[in-house]
Amino acid sequence: MAPHEQTTLLSARSAFEGENAEASRQYHETKSATEDGHQREGGLVKPVIFGGLDGILTSFAIVAGAAGGNLSAEVVLILGFSNIFADALSMGVGEFLSSKANNEWILSERRREEWELENFPEGEIKEMVEIYENKGMTHQDAKLVIETMAKYKDFFIDIMMQQELDLQVPDDDHVIESVKEGVVMFMAFAFFGAMPLLGYVIFPSLFPNMDSEYLFLSACVVTGVVLFLMGCIKSFFTAQQALQSGLETLLLGGACATVAFTIGQVVQRGLGYDGDI
Repeated sequence: MAPHEQTTLLSARSAFEGENAEASRQYHETKSATEDGHQREGGLVKPVIFGGLDGILTSFAIVAGAAGGNLSAEVVLILGFSNIFADALSMGVGEFLSSKANNEWILSERRREEWELENFPEGEIKEMVEIYENKGMTHQDAKLVIETMAKYKDFFIDIMMQQELDLQVPDDDHVIESVKEGVVMFMAFAFFGAMPLLGYVIFPSLFPNMDSEYLFLSACVVTGVVLFLMGCIKSFFTAQQALQSGLETLLLGGACATVAFTIGQVVQRGLGYDGDI
C-alpha cells in the first residue's frame, strides 16, 4: 500500500472510530472512486492469527509435555523445532490447497450462473427481483433495478453470485492470492511457533546453571507475551482496542495452553514415567 493510501485509510478509520461525521464527509468528498478506504490486507488476518496461534500453542504443548515428563532441554529443542517446521509446511500447503479449491469451486458456480443467464434470462431476473423484494423493495423498484443491472452481463452475474449464493467471486489472480495465504500461514506458524522454544536456546547460554523448572516458566512468560502482542496486532484490522484484543487473545490462548499442559501432566502420570532423558 502506497504512503498516500495509508494516510487516507488512517483518516477514514480515525473518523469512524471517533464517530466524526464531518471528517468522514471530507474524506469521501476528496477520495477517488478507485480508493475504497478499506484494508485489503485484512484477508490475511486469518492465516496470520490462525497460523500464529496454532504454531505457538503447538510449540507450547511440546514444551509443557516435556516439562511434565522431565525431559531434557536438548530433547525439547529437537522435538520442538523439527515438529514446528514440519507442521508449518503442512499448514502452509493445506492453506494454499484449500483456498485454491474453494476459489475454483466458486468460479465453477459462476460458470453455471452464466450458463443459466444465457439460456433462461427471464427466470434469473425473476429470482433476483424476488430476492430484492424480500429485502424490502417494491416490485416496481426491484424490477427496475434488476433489469438495469442485467444489461451488464458480467456485473450482473457477480451480483447474482452474491445475492443468490452468498459467494464472493475471486479475482483473476486468485491462485497468486492462495499462494500468498499459504506462505503467510507457513511463516506465521514457524515464527510464532519458535517463540516458546527460544527460552531453551537463549537462557541456558546466559545462565548455564538454570533449572529446567525455570526454563519452563520462561517459556510460559514468552508464550503469554507473544499471545498478547498477537492480539494487539489483530486489533489493527478490527474495531477492538489494542488492550482489549490483546487480553482476549491472551486469555483464550492461555486457556488452550492450560489444557495442553494439563493433558501432558495426566498422560505423564498415567504412564508413571518420571525419568530424565
